[in-house]
Amino acid sequence: MVAALAAGVTLVTALPGYAELTGAVVSTSSGSINVRSGPATDTKAVGTLERGANPTVHCKARGEQIDGHVRASSTWLRIGTNRWISNAYVTWTGDAPIIQWCAEKNKAATAAKVTTGGDDLNVRAAANSGAARQGGYGDGSSVNVQCQVWGQEVDGAAKTSVWYKIGTNRYVSAGYIKWSQGLPWLPWCGQDPPTIPRGGNQGFIDSHVSAAQSSDKATGVPASVTLAQAILESGWGKGALAREDHNIFGMKCFGSPGEFALGCRDYGTFECSPTGGCFDMDATFRAYDNVADSYRDHGELLSGWSRYSKAMEVKGEPDKFAREIHKAGYATDPKYSDKLISIMTQYDLYRYDV
Repeated sequence: MVAALAAGVTLVTALPGYAELTGAVVSTSSGSINVRSGPATDTKAVGTLERGANPTVHCKARGEQIDGHVRASSTWLRIGTNRWISNAYVTWTGDAPIIQWCAEKNKAATAAKVTTGGDDLNVRAAANSGAARQGGYGDGSSVNVQCQVWGQEVDGAAKTSVWYKIGTNRYVSAGYIKWSQGLPWLPWCGQDPPTIPRGGNQGFIDSHVSAAQSSDKATGVPASVTLAQAILESGWGKGALAREDHNIFGMKCFGSPGEFALGCRDYGTFECSPTGGCFDMDATFRAYDNVADSYRDHGELLSGWSRYSKAMEVKGEPDKFAREIHKAGYATDPKYSDKLISIMTQYDLYRYDV
């Protein structure tokens, strides 16, 4: 067995039943809170709950950061089919319970269970099998996963570089964890909450100018082109990659998240071939701590790869720069550079170049 597994002192816990949770209390300074169709305030309001209401909680998900009456929180609670409330407005009668994550596909409460085939699963002080052992779990034990990190690749029940944080300085390989109702959409440890677009098109530009200009200063890639790419590739920040993992430019993983990303996550995508038309496919994309890291990774790619050297020679001429990265194969859309130049012109993005 790989070093993620070992014999020794082992904590054995039975997999509990995950019934719906009661005891939640809506807490506001006054008035009611909105119930949303998803874990963000830009989703549809489907009802309200008055102060003191006692909703039944099914599971939790990562969502928009809310500064509420009880706490600031990016956790949302599912209280019914397409019915979500922010944990920022919830207290509990008695001790707060452990709330299971919601499965990504069916939104049911999903529990993490150790699956080793009989061996014990080591708990490590960091996300690699060489870190200090912090005890272990027997096959079939349940674990409470807090978030995920990218670490040493482990060839377990599944081959993966993802590790789960289950406590302070306590990690287990995701390769030996099975979820009862399917994978949840887990946050990366320390990651900024999902980005919710505000203020329309100009609001998006205003919120991204600083990151684009910082990348321009560090790498020489024109902020105007970078902003146009961000607009085009993220759909004004509305795409799932941009919202959930702050991946503004569709940067893919090729076995590693690289220097600036936290890890890699699978997404559905849409690709075009110069000779074969367009088609749907699945791909693995980089997940970032924040938007600024995405911009810096993008700038390092364009300034550091030899294939884009001709573009860097004309970095003071944004339109030419856009055409050169297109010719070098940055995007498969045959009209990609035309679209970039149109966006730069329409919103006068040239004014942001440093």
